[in-house]
Amino acid sequence: MSEKCTSNCSTCDKSDCADRNDFLEPLNKDSSVNKVIGIVSGKGGVGKSLVTSLCAVAMRRLGANVAVLDADITGPSIPTGFGLHCQADVEDNTILPVRTDTGIKVMSINLLLASETSPVVWRGPVIAGAVKQFWTDVRWGDVDYMFVDMPPGTGDVPLTVFQSLPIDGIIVVSSPQDLVGMIVAKAVNMAEKMNIPVLGIVENMSYFKCPDCGKEHRIFGDSHVDQVAEEFGLKVLARLPIDPAVAKAYDAGMIETVGTEVLSDAVDVFKNL
Repeated sequence: MSEKCTSNCSTCDKSDCADRNDFLEPLNKDSSVNKVIGIVSGKGGVGKSLVTSLCAVAMRRLGANVAVLDADITGPSIPTGFGLHCQADVEDNTILPVRTDTGIKVMSINLLLASETSPVVWRGPVIAGAVKQFWTDVRWGDVDYMFVDMPPGTGDVPLTVFQSLPIDGIIVVSSPQDLVGMIVAKAVNMAEKMNIPVLGIVENMSYFKCPDCGKEHRIFGDSHVDQVAEEFGLKVLARLPIDPAVAKAYDAGMIETVGTEVLSDAVDVFKNL
């Protein structure tokens, strides 16, 4: 590691840091994780947790051993989508992930709190430390694909994940509004700074399909994702519609019953990593 390295990539002017591997945290000794995929966005409210959950469900349906690490410590919603309202068990000083109905392994701060409505009022370094512990202190077992649900933006936690976990690539989640360029640019630029591949873009809330006439309505206006994808040399992997049935299933903890055909291109990317 360079003697001048401050371990703070947000203030570093190096575009190609060869020291990234020096920051990687050791995986729990009783675990093996093949591929780690981050789900990110430059802003909140675009549906990262939904996309994370659907990606995990899609790969599980192919027979893969799948895990979800909920790195959104202050706004954890992954357990809700999978209907997990219990506490994780601890065995031999290691935390055991909670399994969903189909066998997806999940770890989230809400699975460790006495009450899932308890606020996490922690400062950045403590939150970042919790994310590291999800990697080092959780007995994940054998995992083919781990999806990491990131908090929005480019702050402490995304930086910690990029530095501490062996991320194989990220999916950028966006929405159709004009600010999609900013959303994607923030995430892509951070990933490039950390030498992490961007696997593609998933546009959420792309359109609403009328159940009566079948016509597609662009609730948030015309999509700009194709232009942005071309600008950054990325592929649009999916366009997810506004679907009240999907939202209802997520809120009811039944995301594993939702169809994932729209993510077929993303699945191909995961399989080819």
